[in-house]
Amino acid sequence: MRSIKASSFSALAVLACAAAAPMAANAQSGFGASGLVFQSDIDRQTAQREAERAEIRKTSAPAVYPAFMQGGAKPEVVAEEPPIVYLEQNEQPGTIIVDTHGKHLYYALTGTRAYAYPISVGRDGFTWTGTERISRIAAWPTWTPPPEMRQRQKGLPVTVTGGLINPLGARAMYLGNSIYRIHGTNNERSIGKASSSGCFRMMNKHVVHLATLAHVGTTVRVVPSYSGVAASAPISSLFAGFGGGDEPAAPVPVKKTKKN
Repeated sequence: MRSIKASSFSALAVLACAAAAPMAANAQSGFGASGLVFQSDIDRQTAQREAERAEIRKTSAPAVYPAFMQGGAKPEVVAEEPPIVYLEQNEQPGTIIVDTHGKHLYYALTGTRAYAYPISVGRDGFTWTGTERISRIAAWPTWTPPPEMRQRQKGLPVTVTGGLINPLGARAMYLGNSIYRIHGTNNERSIGKASSSGCFRMMNKHVVHLATLAHVGTTVRVVPSYSGVAASAPISSLFAGFGGGDEPAAPVPVKKTKKN
């Protein structure tokens, strides 16, 4: 078996919940020095490049990793707060909602506010919906690919200890007794794409932030689509406390004074 250099271990980023990301097109719609460029041409060229890469992958020998791998360094990751959005529905504070289509994870705060984290979701054939509870939270978790994944992708390691090489990233939140997790990643380019085997990837700085809020027992609801999310507060909330609600303000009684 040929030796594997540490630099090649980054390829594991696409294996825990994996698929290659398409290359960005260089052309832009509009007029340029070479004339008019149509979006359909850009899409066609992108599809052609992806098809060529797929053919190369078919004929390339799969990478073979050591059975037991070291995950590398475990640096301190500084948590970063994501943007706050406003939900149309009233959600129980502390609930996690995963919007598969929108590729976002929402952590409900008080009122209608929520943190909005961009995520990677399951690719075609690996999506799922349902409700689970977090059963475990681990820092720099070990990755042990399930047997079915090792059957699909020959050459995967039996286990990888926690660290920067490990595709589970800095934190993992295990969902019930399932094989699925909310976890970090060593491949941030996959965020915002349908590229996993059913897990939900987050940037390490975001998964560390979420792990400070969530706990064992937190409800995680995975839905195909979640509507009614706004970047700013509803206009009705701007009038709160100023008599701008649906109910008219009660008239103020006038105190009559007795004439002498």
